[in-house]
Amino acid sequence: MDNTADDPNKLASTLHEPTAATAAAQPLLRPYPTVLDPPLASTSGADEDQSQFLQISYNHGPRSIKDLPFLLLFSLLVLSTFGLGIFASVHKNPHRSQISSFIYNTTSSSCTFLTDVQIPADSFLNNFIDLDSPQSRNSGLLKSMIWTLVITLITSGPFALCVLLLLKHYTKQIVYASLPFFVIIPISINVYWFVACTVSSRCSAAFPLAYRIVVLIFVFLLIGLVVWIFIMNWHRIELTVRIVGVASNALSKNLGLVGVLPALIVGLFVYYVPIVAFLIFSNRNGKIVPREENGEFFCVWKQDSWVPAYYTLAILTMLWSGAAMVEAQVYVISGTIAQWYFSKDDDSAPKHGIRSSLRNAFGPSSGTICFSGLLIFIVRVIRSVVDNARQEDASGIVNLVMRCCANVLLTTVDFLNKFTINFAAITGEAYCSAARMTYELLKRNLLSAVFVETVSTRILAGIVLVLSAIYAVLVCVVLKAVVHLGDDAYFVAVTAWVLLIVILGYFVQVLDNVIETVYVCYAIDRDRGEVYKQDVHEVYVHLPISRSHNYRSGFSARTPLLV
Repeated sequence: MDNTADDPNKLASTLHEPTAATAAAQPLLRPYPTVLDPPLASTSGADEDQSQFLQISYNHGPRSIKDLPFLLLFSLLVLSTFGLGIFASVHKNPHRSQISSFIYNTTSSSCTFLTDVQIPADSFLNNFIDLDSPQSRNSGLLKSMIWTLVITLITSGPFALCVLLLLKHYTKQIVYASLPFFVIIPISINVYWFVACTVSSRCSAAFPLAYRIVVLIFVFLLIGLVVWIFIMNWHRIELTVRIVGVASNALSKNLGLVGVLPALIVGLFVYYVPIVAFLIFSNRNGKIVPREENGEFFCVWKQDSWVPAYYTLAILTMLWSGAAMVEAQVYVISGTIAQWYFSKDDDSAPKHGIRSSLRNAFGPSSGTICFSGLLIFIVRVIRSVVDNARQEDASGIVNLVMRCCANVLLTTVDFLNKFTINFAAITGEAYCSAARMTYELLKRNLLSAVFVETVSTRILAGIVLVLSAIYAVLVCVVLKAVVHLGDDAYFVAVTAWVLLIVILGYFVQVLDNVIETVYVCYAIDRDRGEVYKQDVHEVYVHLPISRSHNYRSGFSARTPLLV
């Protein structure tokens, strides 16, 4: 027997992946973890160091600092924002809101403060609180909305956990039970608003019958488009069910993420609070100067010249920080799920897994996260500019060329950024190195670098819409029957619906990140010929083969690795 069968770390150059028929006839049964043949040994890349690829796994050891220049640049922006903000707070002009108390003094040719002119102490409140105003009369509506949103916010956490547990144990039932509601709820809402508007004299007068019919038909066309999309992708529903089940199981094994990720968002808002305060204080940096107009002098506020530049600096810092926090959350999710995936214990997550991911995210890999956040921020800015140019219908060959170049750039960045932060969280590599190694890893295993399973995201989004719509209907019924809020109940119900969609939408985004992380871990498994999670291999092996790389191998199908 060949020595490579005894030594799992040694790879013979003559081994190759068996065909689908051979693998089915002779399953590879070996002790855990099993080291199998490399899934795809390309003959054109025989000069590559294959031992390098076998070392790809979760890096449990100490990690070196990566992408340090971007961390220094981000730190410089943050320190400059806070430093100038403190300066603005100390040197603010206390008379910024008292311009009307200054008059022009002809003797000194300057503006003089009148001490005998005082603003009533309750003027601020009177400007905003009028006992006879419609807002005060509608206090019942405001009170009902506040209580509804607070209850929605409190119950959304347990509600999301219930959805996670249901998806873990009853994925198929939940998905197939929700599919009819993807059509029933939009049809019901469309018919209801049409009938309600027809019955209401005020709505009928404001919205003519012809326009109502046009909107009704247009909504039905959109519903028909959704039905057609599901019919065309019906053959992938079963695979989607299994992928969602695997992701739900992985997330349920790491429930600590459900508390850590919202805490990071709260931390981001706490970080934003002083910056917003600095922006307010910077607006008070200036002086009151006289201005002549038509031969008359009056006092006006003149802002310091550095304030607009500080506004730009602070806003850029906030946007970059927000993008970096999004990437940090993806990093923490990927690191935690990867530790669970590569552990031998299938029943529980590794101890201190989340703590280790947080330490790596805000420690050695903080520069990588800043780099990724900067790229995401730039891409969003460029995409926003391109979308605005498209909406303005700008013509000309120059605009067309610029738009095409921008689209190519955005596509390239999306292609390179996909799975990069997931891979960096697993291995601790720098951003550029992680992007290159991720692409090579997926290419060697005939896996797509830009596609996992989009149907799962759409179905999860549909489930969120269905559950949120049911909740909104219940809220509307309660407000009408118990609180007797009248037609205002619709507005409160819609507000609660939007809030629940945002919260559950974030939950869906976390599940998407889990799906992508498990995808990368599965690719590492295949590349090393190991099977850490057999149930994952049995599901992810059915994902489509990357057609762009299929011609490089003589295999037309992949078979799951067995233990």
